[in-house]
Amino acid sequence: MAMNIGNASGEGEVMVEMNTTPLIDVMLVLLTLLIITLPIQTHAVKLDMPPPNPPPPKTLPIVHTIGVELDGPLVDGAPVSFEQLDAYFYEWAQQPDQPEIHIDPNRFAKYDMVAKILANAQRRGVSKIGFVNIAQYGQ
Repeated sequence: MAMNIGNASGEGEVMVEMNTTPLIDVMLVLLTLLIITLPIQTHAVKLDMPPPNPPPPKTLPIVHTIGVELDGPLVDGAPVSFEQLDAYFYEWAQQPDQPEIHIDPNRFAKYDMVAKILANAQRRGVSKIGFVNIAQYGQ
């Protein structure tokens, strides 16, 4: 215990304060024991993961490239009209294993032309569509 003797009023009262250090030590020991004795909580999420390294496809998909130039579309390098392109889309959509359609727009082609080609492909039921050579637009 600690005592305070120097008093400004001079009455000689003794102030007694409780030493809390041992209480804090006991609380820290109890807290440490509580943490050690608690079981470790392991939360597991069950997932059905696919098998590792799926085998590659047996056959490579058929790929048709549609170029979008300033004067019109190209199918596999040959210029076609929009009606012929629509017929190609219809034919490709009817196939059981749909070919992949790669759209390669020219940097200076109008957006409206690319949008029409995408809309026609979607309307005809073509589902495997992707853009290629788009690195030129990142500059």
